Amino acid sequence: MRVISGAFGGRRLQVPRGDDTRPTSERVREALFSILGTEVAGARVLDLFAGSGALGIEALSRGAASATFVDSAEAAVRCIRANLSALSAPGEVSRSDVAAYLRTASGRGRHYDLVFLDPPYSSAARVGTELSTRLPDVLSPGATVVCESGRRQILALELPLRDERHYGDTLLRIHDSP
Repeated sequence: MRVISGAFGGRRLQVPRGDDTRPTSERVREALFSILGTEVAGARVLDLFAGSGALGIEALSRGAASATFVDSAEAAVRCIRANLSALSAPGEVSRSDVAAYLRTASGRGRHYDLVFLDPPYSSAARVGTELSTRLPDVLSPGATVVCESGRRQILALELPLRDERHYGDTLLRIHDSP
């Protein structure tokens, strides 16, 4: 897997081994960042269920101001740190349950302009309600939230839906904060 474009374009990324992480394909990432366009430049990015960190790293490569990566798996956190180090890229990495991280971030007054949500497809449907409750507390006005899920396991958020795209078995839903 590689970074598609920007400052780190063409650079390879490590991916956690095993079946616990399903990296976003290069095709889907390329399409997503084409849709987002100039929204990425200068954005404060939050990459939840980060896995390899590919989405947040792609955003940094394309000019995001900062990126925070959250994943509960130690292997994923090690992988993200290795990828950031290999690229000499800035980034904050947190090994945490997503709901716990959102509570902490909200309490600290953190706000993000661009949020990526890419939970395991099997849990996408059940995490939507909790994320809909906690996520708005960390969104900047006009923030964009990108949800990736399977076509049959939809990650539904109670936020205005801007766009929805299908790429094979992958569903991308792009929401705007109110």
